[in-house]
Amino acid sequence: MAYRRIQLLGIVAVAIIAGSCGSVQKPMSALPARQANAPALLAPAPSSGNAAATQVPAQPAAQAQSAPAPADPVADLIAQVEKEYQAGQSAYAAGQKDAAQQSFDRAFDLLLSSPLGLHSDARLEKEFDEILDHANQLELADLKQEGPNADEQKSEPAPIDETNDVAYPVDPNLKAKAEAELKATHSDLPLMLTDPVASYINYFSTRGRGVIERALVRSGRYQEMMQSILKQEGVPQDLIYLAQAESGFHPTALSRAGARGIWQFMASRAKGYGLERNPWMDERQDPEKATRAAAHHLKDLYNQFGDWYLAMAAYNSGPGTVQSAVKRTGYADFWELYNRNVLPKETRNYVPIILAMTIMAKNPAQYGLADLQRESPVPYDTVKIDYAVDLRLVAECVDVPAETLQDLNPALLRLTTPPSQIYELHLPKGTSDQYQAAITKIPEDMRVWWRYHDVASGDTLASISKTYRTTPRAIAQANNFSGDVAGNEDLQAGSKLIIPIEPGRRLSDSSQAYAKHLTVYKIRRGDTVQTVADNFGVSANMVRRWNHLKGDSLGKRRIVYVHLPIVPNPNAPEHYTAGSKSHSRSKLHSASNSGVRHHRVQQGETLTSIASSNHTTVSAIKRDNGNLAVLRPGMILVLRDIR
Repeated sequence: MAYRRIQLLGIVAVAIIAGSCGSVQKPMSALPARQANAPALLAPAPSSGNAAATQVPAQPAAQAQSAPAPADPVADLIAQVEKEYQAGQSAYAAGQKDAAQQSFDRAFDLLLSSPLGLHSDARLEKEFDEILDHANQLELADLKQEGPNADEQKSEPAPIDETNDVAYPVDPNLKAKAEAELKATHSDLPLMLTDPVASYINYFSTRGRGVIERALVRSGRYQEMMQSILKQEGVPQDLIYLAQAESGFHPTALSRAGARGIWQFMASRAKGYGLERNPWMDERQDPEKATRAAAHHLKDLYNQFGDWYLAMAAYNSGPGTVQSAVKRTGYADFWELYNRNVLPKETRNYVPIILAMTIMAKNPAQYGLADLQRESPVPYDTVKIDYAVDLRLVAECVDVPAETLQDLNPALLRLTTPPSQIYELHLPKGTSDQYQAAITKIPEDMRVWWRYHDVASGDTLASISKTYRTTPRAIAQANNFSGDVAGNEDLQAGSKLIIPIEPGRRLSDSSQAYAKHLTVYKIRRGDTVQTVADNFGVSANMVRRWNHLKGDSLGKRRIVYVHLPIVPNPNAPEHYTAGSKSHSRSKLHSASNSGVRHHRVQQGETLTSIASSNHTTVSAIKRDNGNLAVLRPGMILVLRDIR
């Protein structure tokens, strides 16, 4: 039910956002001459819905005073929409989710069917975006409880937030060396070494060294693509360092202000440059599309201000903020505005941060950055699809971890592609034919539910059906088996089985058994509820329940309690015992005749090495540990002997 509801919201959002993209004009290809004086302030163009009003002659003052205040149909419409939305929120809080959805639908219908037109007034667009965001938050809460596609994408904190909070001194020696080096530095951006720039060079050379090193390592993955697009669009290629400062080249970077992606677009600005956003995907996180949109936006800002420093400042705080500062001072010069303190603190720091990163990145040997091993570009195949499919099913089709598909498709907000629209699915290079052959065997309307299973030695239809909470008969029918379907079908190890899963059914926590005794886990730096859950092969919800936690943060805790998972085995009673509360690291025990053991992953171990030393197979380990894809030191694995 929740999947269908959010599908409706997504279709509505797609239709509206797509309609808005046609109004964006592509910037001119040639750069204008640099302006010597303060640029003229640009008055906002009248919106299409109010165009007729601008042609009405002004009334005499006396007549205007005596006339009644004109009606505001936009405000009236928003009031009706808010009334429906508030009714939906009240119904949702009372547990009446169907009634809540009906109210949300009526709110959207009011906006979409109004003769005013959604894009006739900025207030209507803002109302639509806010309601879509709030409604989606409620829907996602439902999805976490209901569907197999409920996994939300995890965001990375944007580095610019941390860097912008820094106040660092100027190192005179470092500044002198930088000044000497700058004379031989070639850049298509103007480079100036002021004290604010020198202070950030000092920061990135010391306490913030990890920030610039991580960004430069990741830059190798995107640099070629991004600089090619910047060149095509006629803007300086060294603007790539703006993205480096903003996000550290993380497509899923999210700032405190809500900006997303490598180029840190806010939602409203992204929409204006054709980046689509709906409940399933956010193209601000598409590296290639966001780079092209950023190039267009920066070109527009340069056309407006005639100066790249002012264009970068406007990229950060908005052109209106920079225009206002220019108007108040009469100076169209970033450093004059900086010294007069008429720009926001974040914007004053923003340009020096980018310049510092540019200078250091273009002189890596001087700053000890020459030996960094940069990531390589990741080639991929592109398949255009018009149906929803779970990335875990896609991963099973092409024999890669689901995380690989998420990495190749960072614009996806969860593990499902958008329904009822064209989506360009990125697959590992050379796997498109393999995917097409495998996915055609799955009914199109089941591609968010059904799965593939890699048959391991010893598997039977009965054992596989228990794992996926289905029946041997259903698996046999989905795979066109003949003969006995009670579990004795001859299954060939290494083959793939189609697993039919009933829509709406999920593998819940209640189907998993846990050890009675507690394991005490000592929290390490960077741990969250989710990372602890991943390490122990349990759900984040169970970790929260056992430790009375809310959200993903562990706060100031030093330890958390975990009940280790046990694979139900009716033929062999469990003899596993976890450690007591008095130990920060539990010891794992198992009876040799139980057939079930638990293994703590050590640094450097692989699935192959673990399987080899424990008389089992990689496929069996994956099967018994929730289709495990990634090993981490400290993770607890369930192992069963292959007989």
